Amino acid sequence: MGFRVWLVGFCFWVCFLFCGSVNSKGLGLEEDGFVRGRVLIDGKSAIGGIDEDFVCATLDWWPPEKCDYGTCSWGRASLLNLDLGNNVLLNAVKEFKPLKLRLGGTLQDKIIYETEDHQQSCVYLSRNTTELFGYSQGCLSAKRWDELNEFFKKGGVKVIFGLNALNGRQIALDGSAVGAWDHTNAESFVRYTVRKNYTIHGWELGNELSGNGVGTRVTAEQYASDTIALQNMVQSIYKDIEYKPLIISPGGFFDENWFKEFIDKTTQSLDVVTHHIYNLGPGVDEHLVERILDPSYLDGMADTFYKLHEILRNSPTSAKAWVGEAGGAYNSGHNLVTNAFVFSFWYLDQLGMSAAYDTKTYCRQTLIGGNYGLLNTTTFEPNPDYYSALLWHRLMGRNVLSTSFNGTKKIRAYAHCSKQSRGFTLLLLNLDSNTTVHAAISYNRTRPRRLHHKHRSYNHKPKVIRIPRPHGIEGEAFREEYHLTAKDGNLHSQTMLLNGKILSVNSSGNIPSLEPQYVNSSEPIMVAPFSIVFIHMPNIVLPACR
Repeated sequence: MGFRVWLVGFCFWVCFLFCGSVNSKGLGLEEDGFVRGRVLIDGKSAIGGIDEDFVCATLDWWPPEKCDYGTCSWGRASLLNLDLGNNVLLNAVKEFKPLKLRLGGTLQDKIIYETEDHQQSCVYLSRNTTELFGYSQGCLSAKRWDELNEFFKKGGVKVIFGLNALNGRQIALDGSAVGAWDHTNAESFVRYTVRKNYTIHGWELGNELSGNGVGTRVTAEQYASDTIALQNMVQSIYKDIEYKPLIISPGGFFDENWFKEFIDKTTQSLDVVTHHIYNLGPGVDEHLVERILDPSYLDGMADTFYKLHEILRNSPTSAKAWVGEAGGAYNSGHNLVTNAFVFSFWYLDQLGMSAAYDTKTYCRQTLIGGNYGLLNTTTFEPNPDYYSALLWHRLMGRNVLSTSFNGTKKIRAYAHCSKQSRGFTLLLLNLDSNTTVHAAISYNRTRPRRLHHKHRSYNHKPKVIRIPRPHGIEGEAFREEYHLTAKDGNLHSQTMLLNGKILSVNSSGNIPSLEPQYVNSSEPIMVAPFSIVFIHMPNIVLPACR
């Protein structure tokens, strides 16, 4: 009986919004800064699936001397000099329980590893414009690797380590890297790692050497051969260990022909195919914000996700797609854009879009460092995208639902089955500067089922904001909303508000709790101009989420 009451009320609400008002204020028509719209969710079956720990971040090798366009934004954020004792850093990582961290970047292919078999002087990366990538060869000391792993253990990190793929190769006159990969030093490093009982989630080979490459390039045929060599090496070293790390490659920009050949030649050797995304252009570009807020520009990345998905679908490989590095704007990003509130529109749209094409993990450049870090390079304070990432991680479950929005092109909509209930979570991004959207939800080709229970318990204790916390009032359903806005409405602000309250760490360096506001599910969803809303519907169970 309760479900029937709810269903009648739901149908009345939908009809009232979209049928009764069609003559005067139809779907998508604006009046006094408002527009009505409809989210359409096909809950019959999932269109994709993501890893439980889909959200991933990177740590890079760049030294303080790394400067772009006259700005030096890296400070002490390198794997070699990052302050691992910073309390905010540790707390920020712990909140994800666990966070995947990909260790790598351009200079990983200039790094050698200090081990028992390689004990020559361990020198620091130094600027040298005559060298490839503008830096001399550097070294990861055994002591620093031990320190990093101690931090990873404390933070509950899943480590993906990018190995130097240029060892043993020569740079030809045409700029390509020729010859086979010399994995002698890498093998010694992996053996040391195993002897120390350090858990590695995945070993990745090389950085941005696919296709035309960055700085240099390796053919798909040679890279496939080297990846097979990596797999053989790892299998040999881990033969007596139950847990086997993933074999990951190539960690470069998507080139359709190159990737197809590479995947076809590694069908038995590869677990994860990684590609990188910097689709907004250079960090110095003056049109970054314009592109971030342009739905048509954002849609442009769908072609890459689709093509890689199709290559994998049509191949006998069992490898899965990851975004191994994505900073949006290359050459360290742009201060007060890629580390400010406005970038959450790009970032969350990327998470939603990539997931819809069955991308399993998405690694953000960076956790800290450059102008695109989730954390401030100097203070370690979370930038807005940190909170966006954390909310995604907590709310968006593994099953991806087909989702669309009718009413305005300025709303981006994504939905997943929820992590914390049998319901679903909807993400809405409003790219419009002036229009508030009133959104209702319709379900395509399936009838949702409402859960009946008097009390709901979660790992956190939500604080009531808009209405008293519901206590299972029969015949009523409530949803949880997380509204993200910029301080003072300034898109370039590095301060984010959740339901009108500033998010910031306390004096002990603790990450603030992210509390929802409760709203009666019969009310339309209100999405303010230039705002982001996560909507958790715990009581609506779709077939894809059962």
